[in-house]
Amino acid sequence: MQLKVETKTTAIDVSREPIARWVQLIVVVGAILNATGAVIALVNPAMLVSPYDEINGAARIFAGYFAARNLGLAGALLALLAMRAKRALGYILALAGFIQLIDTVIDCVERRWPIVPGVFILGFVFLLAAARLCGHPLWRRQAWAE
Repeated sequence: MQLKVETKTTAIDVSREPIARWVQLIVVVGAILNATGAVIALVNPAMLVSPYDEINGAARIFAGYFAARNLGLAGALLALLAMRAKRALGYILALAGFIQLIDTVIDCVERRWPIVPGVFILGFVFLLAAARLCGHPLWRRQAWAE
């Protein structure tokens, strides 16, 4: 005799369905924006600061770190999308989203007001896409521990 137990869950079963087009679009656009920021940091880091700031050796070193971070994220996003690795893609999207939100706070502290809305929106949509791929809201344990 088998006992059948039914449980209710609020999770979206994402394991069998394809990656939504809107998530794919966010991944591709986000990867392009991250890669573009990386190229700018490497080629002309002065574009990342105000016209009155000096670009010295230390600034170039940090621009290199910024470029490495952004190229790594862009490459991971595109590779995981190509592999259709939904859970891993969701985790990388969550990481990228949290990075963008932290960048938003830093931009506010440093009063770079023109870029704050764009950075915030990018972080927010990354987190929305991540939650879709993980099947749970990101503040729930199930999004991370399954």
